[in-house]
Amino acid sequence: MKNGRALGNRMEEIAARWLMARGCEILERQYRRAVGEVDLIYRDGRTLVFGEVKYRSSVAYGFPSEAVDGRKRSRIRRCAQWYCGEKKCENEKIRFDVIELLRQNGILYIRQIQDAF
Repeated sequence: MKNGRALGNRMEEIAARWLMARGCEILERQYRRAVGEVDLIYRDGRTLVFGEVKYRSSVAYGFPSEAVDGRKRSRIRRCAQWYCGEKKCENEKIRFDVIELLRQNGILYIRQIQDAF
């Protein structure tokens, strides 16, 4: 599992750099609380975004974004509520994105799915 976590960290770093290159400001990485975890919390203009990063090396088991099921979405939402309680951001515009990374034929594709849930 150690290698899986290292790969996950690497993919989260790639996603963060990709978002920053598009003008987003990364506020938190791997924000963890008892209720769950959010991979990336960032600002996209005036919008506060909670982003889930998903990577797959093939589509044999579906696209990466398909792994963000109801249980995972619920945990991310609870974690977002916790974060907003801590940072006093309840009145801000909020969005939930999935940043999908997929490697096919040696090429890494990145897709940001805004308002994914």
